[in-house]
Amino acid sequence: IRPILRKGKTMNKELICIACPMGCHLTIEGDSPDSLSVSGNKCAKGAKYGVEEATNPKRVVTYVVRSNSDSLPFVPVRTDDALPKKMIPALIADLNKLRVKMPLTRGDILIANFADTNVNVLATRSHSADA
Repeated sequence: IRPILRKGKTMNKELICIACPMGCHLTIEGDSPDSLSVSGNKCAKGAKYGVEEATNPKRVVTYVVRSNSDSLPFVPVRTDDALPKKMIPALIADLNKLRVKMPLTRGDILIANFADTNVNVLATRSHSADA
C-alpha cells in the first residue's frame, strides 16, 4: 500500500489484518487519507490498522549489531514499538555504525528515542564481559 494517496487516485487495496489473532481480510477504499473506509474487519482494531497501514505503515524492527565481545560478536536487538517504514533505512544505517560494549543485559536501551519517535532500540539478549 502506498503511504500517500495522489490527487485524483482512488485507493482500493486488500490486506490481512494482523492487529488481533482473527486475521480478517480487509478492503481499504478512498480518495484521500481522511476519506478512507475499511471493511471486512470484525473488531475496531482492524479498522484502525487498515487506515494506519494505508496512510503511515509501521513495523517493529529486529536486527543485530556488532559488539566488543569475541564470544558474541553480534547482539540481537529490536525496537520497543513500531517505527514508520520510511524511517527504517535511517535506523539500519545507525545500527550498522553501532558497536555495543559488554556486559549487556536483555532490555538495555542501546538507542533512546530514535529520531524523536519515542521508539527505543533494545538488546534482546544478556551477555557478560569476556573473561
